Amino acid sequence: MKIDTSTYRVREGDNLRLKERPTRAEPAAKSAHEIEKLLAEHVRKLSDRQDLLYADGRYALLLIFQAMDAAGKDGAIKHVMSGVNPQGCQVYSFKQPSATELSHDFLWRTTCCLPERGRIGIFNRSYYEEVLVARVHPEILASQRLPEEALGDRDLWGHRFRSINDLERHLHLNGTRVRKFFLHLSKGEQRRRLLARIDDPDKNWKFSVADIKERAWWDDYRRAYEDCLTETSTKHAPWYVIPADDKDAARLIVSQVVLEALDELKMTYPKLDKAGRRRLLSVRRLLAK
Repeated sequence: MKIDTSTYRVREGDNLRLKERPTRAEPAAKSAHEIEKLLAEHVRKLSDRQDLLYADGRYALLLIFQAMDAAGKDGAIKHVMSGVNPQGCQVYSFKQPSATELSHDFLWRTTCCLPERGRIGIFNRSYYEEVLVARVHPEILASQRLPEEALGDRDLWGHRFRSINDLERHLHLNGTRVRKFFLHLSKGEQRRRLLARIDDPDKNWKFSVADIKERAWWDDYRRAYEDCLTETSTKHAPWYVIPADDKDAARLIVSQVVLEALDELKMTYPKLDKAGRRRLLSVRRLLAK
């Protein structure tokens, strides 16, 4: 069974309204067991594609995950990438910027972590925080040591969107494919998951009072995400709005998008020329003696 991922893609030029996007996907399979089986098949295929990506050595894949708290970013990354060789995959989680990071432009700290050719890079949160959290809490900008003309710029967010689009276009032209996932969680499901973190002692460590404080800004974040996804979903670096109320279904959709991104690449295993093949056969004869 193949999922129609175009259903979840934000088309370039779309005026996104999250209230019109579902938070629960139509069943991709008849049962939870079948979904688990399909995901395992995707994981196996991803392992094969990652080997080819590494051997080919001309492309990289950058996966960006953004979401409200408790939407399941960590779980999606863990399950979808569970079969990938750790040597060919790098995961970075971006928290509050350090003093050093604040001394640079807002793209600097993530640019340092971009994947090399042949590898898959995963950003658990990213430079998009600078047009999301910083927009909902503009006081954050005061700590970024920006010049007065930047702080007073009426089109500050528009300029940041353009900077992001320029970066992602540059990455695409140089062999890095970018796929971006917004895990679309309903407010009711977030409440249920936060309560579960409180009620289950084994999940207490996941709970943060800050999550409750941010929940109060739910509508502001929704509007910030709508603007962000509308302005930065492009043909070469699209956003996918993944219904996240059902974790298993969300992981299955994400895995399908990643597979499709890798399958679009014209990758081949390196082949030896005739002289190289002769040298290899010569070495084989020595080893066989």
